[in-house]
Amino acid sequence: MTDTDHDLTIDRHDTADGGRYRATVQGAEAEMTYARAGHGRIVIDHTFVPEALRGRSVGAALVARAVGDARAEGLRIVPQCSFAAAQFDRHPDWRDVLAG
Repeated sequence: MTDTDHDLTIDRHDTADGGRYRATVQGAEAEMTYARAGHGRIVIDHTFVPEALRGRSVGAALVARAVGDARAEGLRIVPQCSFAAAQFDRHPDWRDVLAG
């Protein structure tokens, strides 16, 4: 799956145990990884945005994409990564996919 917003492209790569989202902006890449945690849950366990992309909301776009996918697929998210957890704190409208 791919999202494109101006010069930001987000790809999702699934595996049996989890997967990752990769954002590409003008040749630089950021990523967010997740693991499957039982039926209907994913755990966002890592987000990395290189210095060249910081301050451009690339990390937030990765989490937002995961939220959109979770809604579409009926999944709940455990934001184990501190960055993802902070994004959930900033977006109360995402609580519908937050695993309790």
